[in-house]
Amino acid sequence: MQSSYTLPLYMLTALAELLGCYLPLRWLQGQGSPWLVVPAGISLAAFVWLLSLHPAASGRVYAAYGGVYIAMALAWLWLVDGLRPSPADLIGVGLALAGTLVIVCQPKV
Repeated sequence: MQSSYTLPLYMLTALAELLGCYLPLRWLQGQGSPWLVVPAGISLAAFVWLLSLHPAASGRVYAAYGGVYIAMALAWLWLVDGLRPSPADLIGVGLALAGTLVIVCQPKV
């Protein structure tokens, strides 16, 4: 499953999912136009397409992607929401990424 583009592809996939969920949230909170659902839909369609580009079995891809998503969500928390992750957040993401590495770096079967 591991290749030189696995991590960047996971990161781009997570960014597409986060953006696709964040834009409608802004509108629902009264902080943006209903038109935000249009780029959100495009972003979520890109998310699905990006997931399909991973070469491994879908269940394994989704499991490994979870750790990268958690890391990207905490980066989003810091960069977009302006909240610094807590020590517990950092420990949790470390554990999640360790699980991702176990899944991604396993020998091919």
